[in-house]
Amino acid sequence: QVTLVQSGGGSVQAGGSLNLSCVASPTIWYNNYVAWFRQFPGKEREGVAAIYTGVSEKYYADSVKGRFTIFREINPSKNTWTLQMNDLKPDDTALYFCAAERSAGGSWDDPQKVLVWGQGTQVTVFS
Repeated sequence: QVTLVQSGGGSVQAGGSLNLSCVASPTIWYNNYVAWFRQFPGKEREGVAAIYTGVSEKYYADSVKGRFTIFREINPSKNTWTLQMNDLKPDDTALYFCAAERSAGGSWDDPQKVLVWGQGTQVTVFS
């Protein structure tokens, strides 16, 4: 049973930056899918960014392109991935979840396909 533990997040003024990190325990297959989702009150979780490490592909939601970056530790044994969030906007205020491993098919940002979730971290951006 894989457990994901998140850290980072918090509150920041618009235009500021925050980082979110996620650690998987025990180690998950390095070539697998890892991602970040967020959830607004009363809404379904939506994909923010994802990496398919085995094929070196990254995906971003249109709303965060150019502002957010997802990256994964080069050392597979560290089993950590990070969401670097720059130029944050009040509309980015949400509960953020890391995700790992997904069932086959569908789009990278389909939350129904995700198999493992982190505990969630609040990000608040004030104007």
